Amino acid sequence: MKDDEVALLEQAIPQDERPEVRQRATAIRRLHLGKHPSEVAEVLAVSLPTIYNWHVRFREAGLEGLANRPKSGRPGIADEAYCQIFEETLEQSPADLVYGFTVWTVKRLCDHLEKKTGKRLSASRLRHLLKENDYRYKRPKHDLHHLVDPQAKDQARDLQEELKKGASETISSSSM
Repeated sequence: MKDDEVALLEQAIPQDERPEVRQRATAIRRLHLGKHPSEVAEVLAVSLPTIYNWHVRFREAGLEGLANRPKSGRPGIADEAYCQIFEETLEQSPADLVYGFTVWTVKRLCDHLEKKTGKRLSASRLRHLLKENDYRYKRPKHDLHHLVDPQAKDQARDLQEELKKGASETISSSSM
């Protein structure tokens, strides 16, 4: 193994953002230090063929060969166009879109995005998409504080105090 490859591995082990690359770079580095593949497999809790596979991938493609490869299968429903509409929608209030509510819920967001895109995501997938994009959601707290009349509140507090005083006077005079 060349010195620049060793330096690349030593840099990737503590610094690479991808955990799978850090683990696989550690395996390759241990092999380079003369450890037996079965010992490396045991220490990293993987199978022996996995160690050989990582070694081949590193030899063929370097550090990038240790990264996860794209998975096969059906592409996700939430493509770039969907995500663009998703983000635009979250930047707007539902009231701006002429809905009779002011807070997005996951179900309401699913319904709206289905109308806009023709694609239906499950509620759990939409929650995952919210989390991936660093959006936070929780049940809204309804607050009527802005509707309170301060003068009426003060009058009610004064009346409450008078009633408390009257009740304590009644209790003390009846107990004698």
